[in-house]
Amino acid sequence: MSDIRRHTIAVLVDNEPGVLARVIGLFSGRGYNIESLTVAEVDAAERLSRITVVTSGTPMVIEQIKAQLDRLVPVHAVRDLTLEGRAVERELLLVKVAGTGEKRIESLRLAEIFRARVIDSTIESFVFEMTGAVEKLDAFIELMRPLGLVEVSRTGVVAISRGANAL
Repeated sequence: MSDIRRHTIAVLVDNEPGVLARVIGLFSGRGYNIESLTVAEVDAAERLSRITVVTSGTPMVIEQIKAQLDRLVPVHAVRDLTLEGRAVERELLLVKVAGTGEKRIESLRLAEIFRARVIDSTIESFVFEMTGAVEKLDAFIELMRPLGLVEVSRTGVVAISRGANAL
């Protein structure tokens, strides 16, 4: 039985054209799956971006991914946040739910329990906004399905290590 586990990897790179394509190419060229991908500039003065990749693999595959990422020229640092202990991970979710009557009331009740905010409302639908752990967002989506789930939009995981260490 293979020991496939989910890992969150943070990569600090130069913010320049083509860098994201090279990182993605490394994954696709070797058949590695990307479960979540986020990227944004984190230091305008130094022109640095942070890429957060959630992927799954055996310990050997994860080590290969990290080593290959580390060899890419525009990469400054690679950290496996999963191995470094508990990291703080969050994702933003937008969910559109359509419904009337009891289903509408139930969707509002569940949103309150999950601390989702109503950010848009029409006579026939709501758009909820929620941040949290992936599992929490997944649970909210599943509860909204029978109540009239219309559309889902997710940002992907952003993560940062706990404690004083930095990428």
